[in-house]
Amino acid sequence: MKQFMIVVLPGDGIGPEVTAEAVRVLGAVADLCGFRMATQEHPIGAAAVRQLGEALPGRTLGAVLEADAVLLGAVGDPALADAIGNHRPEAGLLALRKLLGVYANLRPVAVHPALRHASPLRPERLDNVDLLIVRELTGGLYYGEPRGPRCAIARRRSSGSPA
Repeated sequence: MKQFMIVVLPGDGIGPEVTAEAVRVLGAVADLCGFRMATQEHPIGAAAVRQLGEALPGRTLGAVLEADAVLLGAVGDPALADAIGNHRPEAGLLALRKLLGVYANLRPVAVHPALRHASPLRPERLDNVDLLIVRELTGGLYYGEPRGPRCAIARRRSSGSPA
C-alpha cells in the first residue's frame, strides 16, 4: 500500500482548527482510496515566531523539502503587524512560496443552491456556474517583497525667471 508523508503547517488564527479537520478528511480519503498517509506538524507564521523566533524555521523548511505534500493553514497575526523581516508571519509564507515554486492560487467558484437568494445576481444567472479563478502569486504587492518607501520629490529649479 502506497504511503504519503504530508507536512501540516497549521499556521495562525483559525488555521490550526481548519487544518485539523482537513487532516481528518484526508484520512477518510486515504481509507477510501487505499493508501496510507503519515503527517508531521510544524510551525509557520506567527506561531513559529512565538515558538522559535522566525516565521519559517529551519526544521519546518527541512520537513517541507522532504514531504510528498504540504497542507498549509492561514498565516498572519494582527499583533505582529509592525514586525519586520523574518519576524513578520507572512515572511514564512512568502519564503515557502518561493522555495516550492508556487505561482498561483486556484479558486473554484460554485453556487450552493441554499445561497442563491443571497446573491446580488438574479437566481437564473447562477444556474450552472462553473468558474475557476487563477490568482497569480509571484510578483508585486501580493508577493510582498518590500522595497521601501517610494518618494518622488519634485524640485523646482530657480532660473531667476518665473516658472
